Amino acid sequence: MNLLAGGRWWHAIRTYSNASRKSRLGRTMSLDHFIQRSRALALYRDIFRGTARIPDDSTKDETRRYVRAEFERHRDVTDLGHIRYLISTGKAEWEGMQRYIQGL
Repeated sequence: MNLLAGGRWWHAIRTYSNASRKSRLGRTMSLDHFIQRSRALALYRDIFRGTARIPDDSTKDETRRYVRAEFERHRDVTDLGHIRYLISTGKAEWEGMQRYIQGL
């Protein structure tokens, strides 16, 4: 059997490469969810960078563990209103903490 005859080889390759086209990322998210996710990650990075200014190493490590735990605890939140609330309260808490760190 000659697969090259009649262009069947191309069909065989296309069928094989498209057989199961599932997304590696799972469910796709909406634009609003994407934006809020970006804001949450930016807040997380900002907090982590800011904790570098804490002079005591044990306090710095404890603060980083707390921040990580809080973000992990709310990882599966999908309600946009709740996500916005968490980001705004997180920012407010971090701003208060920054004022305290700068006073050290």
